[in-house]
Parts: sequence; C-alpha cells; structure tokens
Amino acid sequence: MSGYFVHESSYVDQNVKIGQGTKIWHFSHIQSGAVIGDNCSFGQNVNVSNNVKIGNGVKVQNNVSIYEGVELEDFVFCGPSMVFTNDLTPRAKYPKGSNGYKKTLLKEGASVGANATIVCGLTIGKWAMIAAGAVVTKDVPD
Repeated sequence: MSGYFVHESSYVDQNVKIGQGTKIWHFSHIQSGAVIGDNCSFGQNVNVSNNVKIGNGVKVQNNVSIYEGVELEDFVFCGPSMVFTNDLTPRAKYPKGSNGYKKTLLKEGASVGANATIVCGLTIGKWAMIAAGAVVTKDVPD
C-alpha cells in the first residue's frame, strides 16, 4: 500500500517521492526527481517536471505545468490553467538547459488565480493572492 492515489491514466517516473494522502488525477505526469508532500491534490493534465519540490497540502488545478526551477511551499494553490515559466529568454535553436533556469518560489499559502502567468525568477510571498489572469513580473510581498 503506497498511501497515495495515482489515477491509472497518469505516469509517475522513477525516483519520485509522493507523500501520504496525495491524489494525482487523470492524464498527469510526475517526472524524475520530483518530491511531493502529504495531502496534495493534482487535477487533470498536470505536469510536475524533473526535480520540482512541492510542500504539504498543495492544490494544483487542471492544466498546470510546474517546470523545473519552481518550488511550492506548504498550502500553495495553483488555479486552473495558470502558467509558470523557467527561462527569461527562451530560444528553440539555443537552449540553455536546466543550468539556465531561473528559480521561482511560492511561499506558504500563496494562491494563484486561473490563467495567471508567473514569470520566472520571482518570489511570491506568504499568503499572497494573485488575481486570475494576472501577469506577475515582480516579487510579491507576504
């Protein structure tokens, strides 16, 4: 008994840690090196990229990709179809790889509304509230 739930349509790669009581729903992918805390919920079509760290009690709604370089502390909420980035100057022809990714941190209890975009390299403070559809280009205080 694993202590967590993964829907049969989802993929969990090798070398992943998933906490007790966490639920991963339809068509999701958890990539190698990801660490997910206890009692989290991942909606349909969620991607957790390599080496992403996610705390306890996090809720990620449908159609969210959490790219390498993003960290979510405890009780973070990611609304439907919100977007993280991890490269300020992406180029298909000249990829930088993970060494070029900017770190993004969402502190405890931060909430991000549906369809918001979080530009990489920022810190979103404790219990901050990001509006639906917002484009966040600067740090947000606690």
